[in-house]
Amino acid sequence: MTFQEAADYALTLPGTVLSTSYGRPAVKVAANNRAFLHTGHEYATSFALALDLDTIEMLKATDPDTFWQSPHYEGWPVVLIRYDTTDPARVRALIERSRDWTATRTKASARKKTT
Repeated sequence: MTFQEAADYALTLPGTVLSTSYGRPAVKVAANNRAFLHTGHEYATSFALALDLDTIEMLKATDPDTFWQSPHYEGWPVVLIRYDTTDPARVRALIERSRDWTATRTKASARKKTT
């Protein structure tokens, strides 16, 4: 599943919009302006999905060939999903779960620029 295929699916979910996160393509929950699906830092091999930490640990433990975290994401509520997943139906279900989880979070605030 490519990022574009994942994004196309995510955009069929209610209340989602195509946007950017850190200047890269992302799908956000419109109500709180939070990204739940984005290209991530490892865009050559994977895309990133926002999920709770317990779910991320379970995914990494049960299917490390598909779900992983680079050092950049360790300890953060983001899991990387390899493009060559053999279970796109599971990934679509996780995209739905991510959208639902992200929708419950508070509205994202603008980041302050540092000089």
